[in-house]
Amino acid sequence: MFDTMTLTKAIGGLCGTFLVFLLGGFAAEFIYHPSHGDDHHQAYTIEIESDAPAEEVIEIAFADVFAASDAGAGERLWRQCQACHKLESGANGTGPYLANVVGRDIGTAQGYAYSTAMAEFAGDWTPEALNEFLTSPSDYIDGTKMSYRGMADIEDRANLIAYLEGAGG
Repeated sequence: MFDTMTLTKAIGGLCGTFLVFLLGGFAAEFIYHPSHGDDHHQAYTIEIESDAPAEEVIEIAFADVFAASDAGAGERLWRQCQACHKLESGANGTGPYLANVVGRDIGTAQGYAYSTAMAEFAGDWTPEALNEFLTSPSDYIDGTKMSYRGMADIEDRANLIAYLEGAGG
């Protein structure tokens, strides 16, 4: 019933159908999305000129946010850190242990192999220093091994630091 010629015709018909759909897709793309250059807009644009001053951004001091922080909310945020850090003293993971980290010298967790940049960085892990570090670790200490991109929300950072200072540290 099926010979070589019938099989060839069936495969050719299938390939031809796919070719028609492919060319139809290219044609539709050309018709509905023509290239008008970089200055083309989908609708009319209305330029607005305003004499009103730009809205002023009020920056809250970290000390004020930290004073009102919630260690319970910080415990929930700690779950993100648990992948690399431990709260048991001396129990290093991918990152150093964070027991008693608030107030400890930077780069001094026992038994952890710090990057040269972190080991040579002077100072203590004060709440303010931890806040700056958690905002963007690589911007605070250039050359750190910590690949975390940072925690954007200041309240989250304050809550996490409060947890590390209290129940976690």
